[in-house]
Amino acid sequence: MDELVKKLSNGKHAVIFEPRMKELSEIKERLNAGFVFIKFLETQGETELGINVDHKLTRLSEADLKLGKGILQLVGTCKLNFTKVRCEAEIDLTSRQGRGSLEVLN
Repeated sequence: MDELVKKLSNGKHAVIFEPRMKELSEIKERLNAGFVFIKFLETQGETELGINVDHKLTRLSEADLKLGKGILQLVGTCKLNFTKVRCEAEIDLTSRQGRGSLEVLN
């Protein structure tokens, strides 16, 4: 298994949610469209992943996207170094920071 995939699939890691977006309305649009970016901060050079949002598993019930407050439970998939993974992250919308992990999928 790839070393980066192995590292990020072992435990929870510091992440930042949608680091390029400034406006909350843009973030809401991206979530609705089903594609967002998560950056893992504890890798050499940091690792930014484009995540295909799983709307069935992502929980917005504790998040207020209009005010940018609360906790977003984000779940989605992507490929990292040719390995399909599921990303799970808990994001504090006030700071857009949180903890995330990957799970290798077959």
